[in-house]
Amino acid sequence: MTKQSPEGPDSKLVRVYDTTLRDGTQREGISLTVQDKLKIARRLDAFGIGFIEGGWPGSNPKDVEFFERARDLELKTSLLAAFGSTRRSKSSPEEDPSTKALIDAEAPVCTIFGKTWNLHVTEVLRTSLDDNLLMIESTVAYLVSEGRRVIYDAEHFYDGYAADAAYAMETLKAAVRGGAEVITLCDTNGGGVPWRIEQATREVVAAINHPVGIHAHDDTGCAVANSLAAIRAGARQVQGTINGYGERCGNANLTILMPNIELKLGLSCLPDGRLKDLAHLSNFVAEIANVAPDHHMAYVGRSAFSHKGGIHVAAMRRNTSSYQHVEPELVGNAMRVVVSELSGRANVLSKAEEMGVKVESGAELEALQAIKEAEANGLSYESAEASVALLLMRRKPDYVSYFRVLDYQVMSGQRQGSGPYAEAVVKIQVGSQILHTAAEGTGPVSALDVALRKALAPVYPAIHGVHLADYKVRILDGSHGTGSITRVLIDSRTESKEFTTVGASANIIEASLQALLDSLEYGLVDSGIRPSDALQAPTSSNLTRASSSPAS
Repeated sequence: MTKQSPEGPDSKLVRVYDTTLRDGTQREGISLTVQDKLKIARRLDAFGIGFIEGGWPGSNPKDVEFFERARDLELKTSLLAAFGSTRRSKSSPEEDPSTKALIDAEAPVCTIFGKTWNLHVTEVLRTSLDDNLLMIESTVAYLVSEGRRVIYDAEHFYDGYAADAAYAMETLKAAVRGGAEVITLCDTNGGGVPWRIEQATREVVAAINHPVGIHAHDDTGCAVANSLAAIRAGARQVQGTINGYGERCGNANLTILMPNIELKLGLSCLPDGRLKDLAHLSNFVAEIANVAPDHHMAYVGRSAFSHKGGIHVAAMRRNTSSYQHVEPELVGNAMRVVVSELSGRANVLSKAEEMGVKVESGAELEALQAIKEAEANGLSYESAEASVALLLMRRKPDYVSYFRVLDYQVMSGQRQGSGPYAEAVVKIQVGSQILHTAAEGTGPVSALDVALRKALAPVYPAIHGVHLADYKVRILDGSHGTGSITRVLIDSRTESKEFTTVGASANIIEASLQALLDSLEYGLVDSGIRPSDALQAPTSSNLTRASSSPAS
């Protein structure tokens, strides 16, 4: 395991301290199991994070179990930290339950917080200012005497410094006397702004001549900016969480902070070459936390390097730096071109290249006009890249459709004693074959999906590999009531990729069918099967008109 040492203000190295497993889980809607936390810890270690805060072993059984099981983790780059508080007033560290839990966790690092703001000392702890100083120093000293490396979190530091700078400084000095190797200045309420954070941090760095860190919350939307300001002022350890998860508005977002430290400040915070795995790390943690990724997050979001305006895309085709501040590959992301009614010819050509579709000369202008007309009627191709690819493919002279829907009917109702039901009947043409079948589903769209797959499967077995992952409906103009245009987006996945298709109509079933048909056709394209292969394959006689009883 790499030994992580505190750095001085002139160092080019910033130590990253991740608190996703503790502070991140305080976000509403996030609850990680012990197994989840172990998975994330392994991934953070592989990524090259310096410190991983595993939890507060004195607060709940789950964190106690985590530290017990974490002893078997073979961390190569990270140090595991257990979180806790200073001892209680009028007790010794040896007798304090919270301090004992820190020792029992057997983590090499203990991070404890103490009160900096005199308001909290007198109104929350209800003790004297001098007693608080003794609580800080004695707790740190005891943990150090037990062989632990101690990081001291000065809770509410910036508020306390504004209220009584002299006393706030005395609390830091007490932690230094106790043997803390890093003093972390915390903007606990998240109300700081960069210029004040930078000034206060610079004054602390000069006054205590000791390694300083920063822990910022995002209640002003400035947690990343405040952390960067503190680093500019000499802080050389930064605390935060992956994707900015945390209580209230969240913590400083490490997935934004780390690239800014390396690419904008010119400092180092990760082992060489690890930054390119950043987008994967962000998505991995989001998946484990069961939180939808923020597509517009800086650096790692799906839209972070997306280009929609025609003028932008035209310039990007000449020089990618014209509308991008860094190369997306540096953080494991990729440039994307969005096709919409705002697009120009360059958007269509770039999208075709991105999707691997060869466009005949002049066809991009026809496709662009079709896109603009379709979007005027409610379609939106921005996130439906598979529908764009099909639109371009269908304009190729040699393109053969995999199938064509001749007729369909959907019935919904309720049978006495058995509840609601939905049934779909479809008639599909594949070459010269007419496939006619029916099926039931949990709803009208489900019934259509089952019927289409049932009809196509004997001809295209690869249809079984196309899975519907998500279904989204949006009413575009509610002023028309039930006659409003409805847009449907369907997310699908195959073994090799995920993709989205779109449909729009005043009839929600028709809109769903459009998106569903594109999904199935693009899935077949992705499978590598050509329509001609299927049409030449022998078929059974009952396939030409395979009417079936409703599927259950």
